Amino acid sequence: MKSKIAIAAALLVTSSMAQAATDSTTFTVSTNVTAACDVSASALTFANVDPLANASANTDGTSTVTVTCSNTTAYDVGLSAGNGASATVSSRKMTHTDGSSTLNYALYSNAGRSTNWGDTVGTDTVSGTGTGSAQTHTVYGRIPSGQQTAKVGAYSDTITVTVTY
Repeated sequence: MKSKIAIAAALLVTSSMAQAATDSTTFTVSTNVTAACDVSASALTFANVDPLANASANTDGTSTVTVTCSNTTAYDVGLSAGNGASATVSSRKMTHTDGSSTLNYALYSNAGRSTNWGDTVGTDTVSGTGTGSAQTHTVYGRIPSGQQTAKVGAYSDTITVTVTY
């Protein structure tokens, strides 16, 4: 009787194994995270310039450039010369609203206003490495003294901020 039970159990296991057959495979999941950056900037508005006081005193102001780059993405922030007639990155010029006069100013990457901020990567730009979060960079502006003969009125310029990554 024991052998009949053992044979019946073996047949039962064998028949249930035949019904539970499976097959499997695998597939790959992949992507590529690309380098990307976004940039924004706030206006740099200097205080009113008193031409008499400007004979011996600079007028300073600041702005902020905010860069958000993909994590580990190296980047450089450059500032253009602006639109003033004969302006360069080391000698920027705001233009009077009537277009007849300019007012010299400079942009720096350090609070001591000794490091010019230009647009040549590796020379006078500001570098950083993205974290995936916003990173701020202060732009330090200066209207140098000695421009007491400046024409009265409003002056402006437009700077292009370029992020190279």
